[in-house]
Amino acid sequence: MNATITKEKVDKYLSITAEALKQIKISNEKSFDWKEKAEDFLDMATRYFDDAKYYKEKGDFVTAFASVSYAHGWLDAGARLGLFDVKNKKYFTID
Repeated sequence: MNATITKEKVDKYLSITAEALKQIKISNEKSFDWKEKAEDFLDMATRYFDDAKYYKEKGDFVTAFASVSYAHGWLDAGARLGLFDVKNKKYFTID
Protein backbone atom coordinates (compact mmCIF):
# COMPACT_ATOMS: atom_id res chain seq x y z
CA MET A 1 0.00 0.00 0.00
CA ASN A 2 1.48 3.33 -1.01
CA ALA A 3 -0.04 5.55 1.69
CA THR A 4 0.21 9.29 1.68
CA ILE A 5 -0.45 11.68 4.49
CA THR A 6 -3.86 12.99 3.62
CA LYS A 7 -5.96 15.71 5.20
CA GLU A 8 -8.32 12.99 6.41
CA LYS A 9 -5.51 11.12 8.20
CA VAL A 10 -4.24 14.31 9.82
CA ASP A 11 -7.79 15.24 10.84
CA LYS A 12 -8.23 11.77 12.35
CA TYR A 13 -5.10 12.06 14.51
CA LEU A 14 -5.91 15.67 15.47
CA SER A 15 -9.41 14.61 16.51
CA ILE A 16 -8.12 11.75 18.65
CA THR A 17 -5.65 14.02 20.42
CA ALA A 18 -8.21 16.80 20.84
CA GLU A 19 -10.57 14.37 22.58
CA ALA A 20 -7.76 13.03 24.75
CA LEU A 21 -6.77 16.58 25.78
CA LYS A 22 -10.37 17.31 26.80
CA GLN A 23 -10.38 14.28 29.11
CA ILE A 24 -7.10 14.98 30.89
CA LYS A 25 -7.24 15.89 34.55
CA ILE A 26 -4.16 16.43 36.66
CA SER A 27 -3.96 13.68 39.26
CA ASN A 28 -3.27 14.12 42.92
CA GLU A 29 0.28 13.33 43.96
CA LYS A 30 0.87 9.60 44.08
CA SER A 31 3.66 7.39 45.23
CA PHE A 32 4.83 4.82 42.69
CA ASP A 33 7.65 2.46 41.82
CA TRP A 34 10.00 4.62 39.71
CA LYS A 35 11.81 1.70 38.07
CA GLU A 36 8.54 -0.03 37.20
CA LYS A 37 7.22 3.14 35.54
CA ALA A 38 10.47 3.64 33.62
CA GLU A 39 10.31 0.05 32.37
CA ASP A 40 6.66 0.56 31.37
CA PHE A 41 7.45 3.74 29.40
CA LEU A 42 10.37 1.99 27.68
CA ASP A 43 8.18 -1.02 26.88
CA MET A 44 5.51 1.19 25.32
CA ALA A 45 8.13 3.06 23.27
CA THR A 46 9.64 -0.20 22.06
CA ARG A 47 6.24 -1.62 21.08
CA TYR A 48 5.30 1.48 19.10
CA PHE A 49 8.74 1.48 17.45
CA ASP A 50 8.24 -2.16 16.43
CA ASP A 51 4.77 -1.26 15.11
CA ALA A 52 6.32 1.54 13.05
CA LYS A 53 8.76 -0.88 11.42
CA TYR A 54 5.93 -3.35 10.75
CA TYR A 55 3.72 -0.73 9.08
CA LYS A 56 6.65 0.63 7.07
CA GLU A 57 7.31 -2.87 5.70
CA LYS A 58 3.62 -3.14 4.74
CA GLY A 59 3.88 0.17 2.89
CA ASP A 60 1.52 1.97 5.30
CA PHE A 61 3.75 4.99 5.82
CA VAL A 62 1.08 7.10 7.51
CA THR A 63 0.58 4.59 10.31
CA ALA A 64 4.33 3.96 10.48
CA PHE A 65 4.90 7.68 10.96
CA ALA A 66 2.19 7.91 13.61
CA SER A 67 3.64 4.89 15.43
CA VAL A 68 7.20 6.21 15.46
CA SER A 69 5.86 9.55 16.71
CA TYR A 70 4.11 7.75 19.58
CA ALA A 71 7.31 5.81 20.32
CA HIS A 72 9.36 8.96 20.55
CA GLY A 73 6.61 10.63 22.58
CA TRP A 74 6.90 7.89 25.21
CA LEU A 75 10.68 8.27 25.28
CA ASP A 76 10.47 12.04 25.47
CA ALA A 77 7.87 11.99 28.23
CA GLY A 78 9.95 9.51 30.24
CA ALA A 79 13.04 11.66 29.82
CA ARG A 80 11.16 14.81 30.77
CA LEU A 81 9.80 13.14 33.91
CA GLY A 82 13.29 11.99 34.83
CA LEU A 83 12.49 8.31 34.39
CA PHE A 84 15.38 8.05 31.93
CA ASP A 85 18.86 9.46 32.38
CA VAL A 86 19.47 11.29 29.10
CA LYS A 87 21.88 14.09 28.26
CA ASN A 88 21.41 14.78 24.55
CA LYS A 89 19.01 17.67 23.93
CA LYS A 90 19.10 16.78 20.24
CA TYR A 91 16.72 13.85 20.87
CA PHE A 92 14.79 14.91 23.99
CA THR A 93 12.98 18.00 25.28
CA ILE A 94 14.64 17.90 28.68
CA ASP A 95 14.95 21.60 29.50
